[in-house]
Amino acid sequence: MRKKKLLIVIESLAAAGAEKSLISFLSALDYSRFEVDLQLFKYGGEFEQYLPNEVNLLSPLDYTVFVEKRLGAQLLSFDFKKLLARIKYSIAIRQGITFHMDKARMYWKHVSPCFRTNPKEYDVAIGYAQGIPTFYVVDKVKAKQKWGWVNVSYRPTGINYKFQERFYESLSHIVTVSNSAFDVFSEIYPQFKQKMLVLWDMLDANLIQKMAEIKKESQIDKSIPSLLTIARLNKTQKGYDIILGACKILRNRGLHFKWYAIGRGTYKEEMDQFIAENQLEETFIFLGTTPNPYPYIKDATIYVQTSRHEGYGLSIAEARILNTPVVTTEFDAVYNQMIPEKNGLVVKQDPVAVADAIQRLLTDQELYNSIVEYQKQEKKGNTEEIEKFYNLIQ
Repeated sequence: MRKKKLLIVIESLAAAGAEKSLISFLSALDYSRFEVDLQLFKYGGEFEQYLPNEVNLLSPLDYTVFVEKRLGAQLLSFDFKKLLARIKYSIAIRQGITFHMDKARMYWKHVSPCFRTNPKEYDVAIGYAQGIPTFYVVDKVKAKQKWGWVNVSYRPTGINYKFQERFYESLSHIVTVSNSAFDVFSEIYPQFKQKMLVLWDMLDANLIQKMAEIKKESQIDKSIPSLLTIARLNKTQKGYDIILGACKILRNRGLHFKWYAIGRGTYKEEMDQFIAENQLEETFIFLGTTPNPYPYIKDATIYVQTSRHEGYGLSIAEARILNTPVVTTEFDAVYNQMIPEKNGLVVKQDPVAVADAIQRLLTDQELYNSIVEYQKQEKKGNTEEIEKFYNLIQ
């Protein structure tokens, strides 16, 4: 039987949710049935080391190679088409654009003419995230079927709605990673509902539990209660402003704890300022990024998520696999996996509500223990989701 040719496109394999999900997906794939190419826009991400050997990581695209060069080298290349595209995009995003989809739209508007069409023809091409990967698959790839993953619950409006509509219209399938993400997207684009489906973010529980045993990875001080958040340092979606507010409230109440954050992002400068102004330097600790956050999750007393919207909430699922009680804000997809008072606490998107829930778990040992025991009985992982993919791709 001929192997199906599969192309997957994602921006990078940095330490983040969609990237982690893709590694699990690729690890579960049956390579006797598929020949897989992977296209990135940025190389050197933490998760690249976990790519299965069978995956063919394609060479960097010409434009991405160009922008990695020093400005002098760019000028000496005399490639004025790429240079002009970079200048136009740089000017565009300096006009106060902060929303990810606005950046993706402006990037594609100015930069896409610099990308050549992939010369190979595939059976299936997948944009494994909304935005640039999906744009690339639609405009620059030849394939019998084109799929697009939607791994956040978001509501594009105005120019973003119209801009993206063309791309989703061109797809054979639109995959969402949770029921709530499906509901949100089908509400925004009801005309595409018939080609939409849910394929949950994949988690390999055995691998997560094994990686959690690598003790040298964790830097958490277990002598006092520890809180952990794993998310891009972002205010709008990930709600780090809520985290900082809750941290200050708990410190002012006299609780002894340390709050660790794994992630990087553009909000860090503002976070540093808040931390300094409120003398939280010994309480709130940045750990940067790591391809293996699982020892940290296992060592943490409580895992805290303060997202305003998520497609699923992968880190919450990982905390549940490792039996670490969860405090999370109430976002669109939260009840796809959270059962309040059973496997954690779900609260309003508010610093006081988050602080109250954390304090409750730290002081009510009976509740804390009951959550741990409930988590131990929960189903672990969902690698069987790969069967849905096989059935659809026949």
